[in-house]
Amino acid sequence: MKIVMLNGQNHKGSTYHIGRIIADKIEGENEITEFFFPRDLNHFCAGCYMCIEDVSLCPFYSEKKKIIDAIDAADILIVTTPTYCMHMSAPLKSFFDLTFDMWMSHRPMKSMFSKKAVIVSTSAGAGVKSAMKDVEDCLFYMGVPKIIKFGMAVQAMNWDGVAADKKKVIDKKADIIAKKLCSKGKPSVGIKTRFMFNMMGMMQKKGWNSSQVETEYWKENGWLDGKKPWDV
Repeated sequence: MKIVMLNGQNHKGSTYHIGRIIADKIEGENEITEFFFPRDLNHFCAGCYMCIEDVSLCPFYSEKKKIIDAIDAADILIVTTPTYCMHMSAPLKSFFDLTFDMWMSHRPMKSMFSKKAVIVSTSAGAGVKSAMKDVEDCLFYMGVPKIIKFGMAVQAMNWDGVAADKKKVIDKKADIIAKKLCSKGKPSVGIKTRFMFNMMGMMQKKGWNSSQVETEYWKENGWLDGKKPWDV
């Protein structure tokens, strides 16, 4: 399987290590591709809306495309973010800002509706729930149907400082998550995703969109004629 790790920090701290442990525990011959933010996409969205008309017109398209292509080809996404002030890291938030055109309200990628994702977040104390919720919202609106969350207050500033008993707990939870990710077949698309997708389709039909380009995209995929991106 192809696994893509999107890391909301450049350094390899506790959050990264947990994400990598999960990736390494997934059975089979896997190809793991890693991206680090801000290293691999050190930009903020300019708010120019050029991507709405043509994604290649984004001023950061060449850097962004490498990441999007890898995500498109992936079977599993592992998104890691330390808790920064109770939420996901700013570099990771910037990545999601720069890919908002991939949300269901715009031009979602068909492949997103067949992926499994894991969100990993750690903190010294509180905040992992709100940080993971940030990421979960973004993945949901991109269409990802199966999202597993793993958050922990490690009470340490780096991986070496994490207590041995906590590392044992991490290892056991990583085993459980890895087994879930190894399950065969595509994940089922839930009612919430189906409802949201249908609502976005209705908006496209009524012309409540950002651009006619988006409506044409939905028409080309047959999504305004009853087809769904998760149909085989």
